[in-house]
Amino acid sequence: MSKGKIAVLIEEHFDATEYKRFNEFFPEKGYEVEYISHLWGNDSLRFGSNPENDIIEFHVDVTTEINDVSPSDYKGIICIGAYAMDRLRYQVTVKKGEKNKAPAVEFLRKAVNENKVKLGTICHSLWLFCADTDLIKDKKVTCAHNIICDVENAGADVIYDGDVTADLVIDGNLITGKHPGVVEEFMVAFVEEIEKA
Repeated sequence: MSKGKIAVLIEEHFDATEYKRFNEFFPEKGYEVEYISHLWGNDSLRFGSNPENDIIEFHVDVTTEINDVSPSDYKGIICIGAYAMDRLRYQVTVKKGEKNKAPAVEFLRKAVNENKVKLGTICHSLWLFCADTDLIKDKKVTCAHNIICDVENAGADVIYDGDVTADLVIDGNLITGKHPGVVEEFMVAFVEEIEKA
């Protein structure tokens, strides 16, 4: 019997290592994995992982429109790593002084405000949180070294371990991992945090 669903926000150029392990680990622990995205009026969209040596190893067909679900539908929500979360920040129109209104940012805003569901990021995926400083301000986090400036400029407190960022940081309902090399530790911690509630 399922313990519930874990939503994974995804778009083109997602991390292959995380994708592969999420599909193995979470079902083994009793959780369904549901990939969600903004589908731009389509019934489904197919996204590919980051190419390695010009080969796209994984594809995922997403049928769940992010506007049609609520954070409370899930036990946990993970933003997958690589460049997918940057793509999910995209807005068709923008106005000076207005907060980002991309559907994925609006969804994340609801999740943060409800503060009931566990949220997870690895590597570059904190980029989605950086779309609105209210989502990340004063949170203790870790991330890939090349987005430290974005994360700190958005008001988060990046935690260091010597002269590198920490492997894993848990601050309230937010679990952050440095890069795909810590995906195992991240997934174990994510499930532990879900099951504490």
